[in-house]
Amino acid sequence: MLRRLYDWTMGLAAHRHAIWALAGVSFIESSVFPIPPDVLLIPMVLADRARAFRIAFVCTVASVLGGLLGYGIGLFLYEEIGKPVLDFYGYKAQFTEFQATYNAWGAWAVFIAGVTPFPYKVITILSGVTGLDVIIFSVASVASRGLRFYVVAWLLWRFGPPIKDFIERRLKLLFWLFCALLAGGFVLVKFVV
Repeated sequence: MLRRLYDWTMGLAAHRHAIWALAGVSFIESSVFPIPPDVLLIPMVLADRARAFRIAFVCTVASVLGGLLGYGIGLFLYEEIGKPVLDFYGYKAQFTEFQATYNAWGAWAVFIAGVTPFPYKVITILSGVTGLDVIIFSVASVASRGLRFYVVAWLLWRFGPPIKDFIERRLKLLFWLFCALLAGGFVLVKFVV
């Protein structure tokens, strides 16, 4: 079954409208969707290595725009939902302290979440909640997401056939590794945030 899913994804990656699917996944992943855009980015670059950097560009732009949506979710829903809950439980003072610390280090938090398996959407929403300067948020997002997607695209562009062979020979292992990284990111969120 995993092989059929892989073959289907490779076929989808070669489709003429795949770039729009990648943009959609990249956008929504940055605010609410749990599956990272690498699931489409990697097979798309492997299917058409000549477009590797265009694919990385689309993925980066859509991801940063989706991050701004996540920022907006945090900014606007905090006032309506988060703040009253904090007030009810008497945690407003602690949150204000956390907010100051987060905003002092927020650019690094955004950058680290943007290049690691840590769920970027958590940081996009948290940045809105704490009121991290939107320019700092945007610059850190462009830098981190651009670095992540362009490095992946460059590696696949440079070493495409051997990487594709490696993936195809170790598909099951890579699938479980991907699941472990995804779950690990959410576990990290639970204990860090």
